[in-house]
Amino acid sequence: MKVTSSDIVISAVKPAQYPDTTLPEFALAGRSNVGKSSFINKMLNRKGLARISSKPGKTQTLNFYLINEILHFVDVPGYGYAKVSKSEREAWGKMIETYFMSREQLKAAVLIVDLRHPPSKDDQMMYNFLKHYEIPCVVIATKADKIPKGKWQKHLKVTKETLDLEKSDHLILFSSETGLGKDQAWTVLESYI
Repeated sequence: MKVTSSDIVISAVKPAQYPDTTLPEFALAGRSNVGKSSFINKMLNRKGLARISSKPGKTQTLNFYLINEILHFVDVPGYGYAKVSKSEREAWGKMIETYFMSREQLKAAVLIVDLRHPPSKDDQMMYNFLKHYEIPCVVIATKADKIPKGKWQKHLKVTKETLDLEKSDHLILFSSETGLGKDQAWTVLESYI
């Protein structure tokens, strides 16, 4: 997809604030600091649209990005960050769960994991949550540029096995630095629309 326009339209915390449209949506999930903002910026050809923070746990709302006036990316708060109070974490959990379970416009979830490490317990829980609620899932294994090319397949195999990835779910090698996997990611996402 050639992205010609993209903008953040709203930061929501409850269903009444979600955009009142029938446009397809893709929710982006991943642990804090995994590179969701970098993924968004690379996919949308915009350097600073999604703010990249050195402080994990910065996204505390559901951020809706309108792309080409035809679909939304929805950035959900990152999980697994310890410096957030338990009550705050529970509130985020409720907000995310409400979105995933009630939003008819949601076509698929994009689970972003770090290729350099096996998916965390939180990544596994998120994937299992999506499977439980029968939400299609595209797994983006990012930071591929930080690993020698010869080791990519080994790391992808670990990701697949750790998540117990279903055959129907896509696993895409990605780099926000080089753009590797960007076209493939768009092709896969467009297949859900």
